[in-house]
Amino acid sequence: MSKSRILGTQILETIGLGNVSGRNKMLGNRLTAWLTLGLVLIVPQVQAAVTLQGKLEQGALMRGQATAGTQISLNGEAIKVTPDGHFAFGFDRDGELSQQLTLVYPDGLTEVKPLTLAKREYDIQSVKGISSKIMKPDPVAQERAAKDTAQVKAARATFSEQTAFLQAFIWPLTGRISGVYGSQRIYNDVPGNPHFGVDVAAKTGTVVVAPADGVISLSVPDMFYSGGTMVIDHGYGVSSSFLHLSKLYVNAGEAVKQGQAVAEVGATGRANGPHLDWRVNWYQMRLDPTTIVPPMATVLANEKASKAAKKG
Repeated sequence: MSKSRILGTQILETIGLGNVSGRNKMLGNRLTAWLTLGLVLIVPQVQAAVTLQGKLEQGALMRGQATAGTQISLNGEAIKVTPDGHFAFGFDRDGELSQQLTLVYPDGLTEVKPLTLAKREYDIQSVKGISSKIMKPDPVAQERAAKDTAQVKAARATFSEQTAFLQAFIWPLTGRISGVYGSQRIYNDVPGNPHFGVDVAAKTGTVVVAPADGVISLSVPDMFYSGGTMVIDHGYGVSSSFLHLSKLYVNAGEAVKQGQAVAEVGATGRANGPHLDWRVNWYQMRLDPTTIVPPMATVLANEKASKAAKKG
């Protein structure tokens, strides 16, 4: 795949991204050809490749950095970039496996990076014999749920210039994982909504902490489906949501620090038992929180080792 840039009489083509030495060789070959034709050209220094952090798979949050002042887009859609070149983006649960990241450097040079994602397999369960009452919720409840959804979407649409999204995220709660991202149930042959969070089982009242710095963009104690609900804005479209909380310690507009206690686990809303449902979004795109934290098994093992060391 190629992109072109015109500088006076110069047409500079670049292919791919990340193979700087190979690209310099191609530029050198073209420069020789142009000089043979009697053209006088000034070839700009090739910019360093973009760096990306994250898993190239469906449902992942990606973070990266490019030269300050670079304009970046994913599949033709512009991505907001910090003044020093940091940015974030995500891939849908069922996102296309072939994606394209485009960078336009401050000097006008355009580079294209193809991204090939790993396809994920999700836990899909079929449930038969569900009553018609359950399949068709009360219209009043549906209206309330729609208002709740609008509030949550507005909170997740928030853009701020915080850069907390660059922090190394921590688990807001550790324990047994009782629900995973992407899982889905099919009721009477009708697909239900996929689960877009990771569930951690815990007793009601267990403290939940902020996984990274941020500002509370939503704090509501009694939503219809999600019960006690909180959204934390981490900046540049990245947010965390906590569902089914029994108590909320902070209000909308308050700043929080990573590790700060912000709420308590509950079974509010439509929940089968006490647990934390943690979700991560890039604007309205719902992502897998486990793509930005260490594996739970590793964290639990480290906690056990730390407790043993203190006893010793």
